Amino acid sequence: MADEQPATGSGQQQDSKQQFAIRKVYLRDVSFEAPAAPAVFTEEWKPEMSVDLDTRATRIGEDTYESILRITVTAKLGDKTAYLCEVEQAGIFIIGGFEDKTRDALLGAYCPAQLFPFAREAVSDVVARGGFPQMLLAPVNFDALYAQQQRKRQQAEQDGDATAAEAGSSDANSSQ
Repeated sequence: MADEQPATGSGQQQDSKQQFAIRKVYLRDVSFEAPAAPAVFTEEWKPEMSVDLDTRATRIGEDTYESILRITVTAKLGDKTAYLCEVEQAGIFIIGGFEDKTRDALLGAYCPAQLFPFAREAVSDVVARGGFPQMLLAPVNFDALYAQQQRKRQQAEQDGDATAAEAGSSDANSSQ
C-alpha cells in the first residue's frame, strides 16, 4: 500500500539523526526502615503520608545518559515514624540528535515518566514486605513538574541577575 511506504524528503533525514532508546531499566537503590516496629503494628493505622520525588540525569557516554528517579515515602503515626521507604529507579537512555532544550526535556520529564511504573511497583512491594498495607502511588505528571522546575530556575536566574546588577551598581557607587 502507498500508506506503508516511508516518506522521503528533508524531514525524514532530520528525524533519522534523532535517536531515543531505553537501553536498561534497573533498581539502583532500595532502603526501608520501620523504626517503631513492632509497637506500630498494635496501633490503629491512620498514618500521615509524605511522598517526595527527585530526579537527576547524568551523561555517561556519547549520547548515553543515566536518569534516576528517587521516591521517598514516609508514614507517621503521630510523632512516630512508622516506616521510611526510599527507592531509586534508574535507566540508561540513548538520546542523540536533539537540540539541547528538547534533550533536557526528555531527561527531565519523559525519562522519569518511563521509570515511574517500575519505581511505583518497587515501593508497593517493599512496603508490603515490611508488614504494612500496600502503598499505591498516584500517577505523576512529570511534564508539569519539569515545567514548574524550569519556571523556578528561570526566576532564580532573573533574581540572580537583578542581585548582580544591584551589587554592580553599588560597587560603582562606592568607588566614586
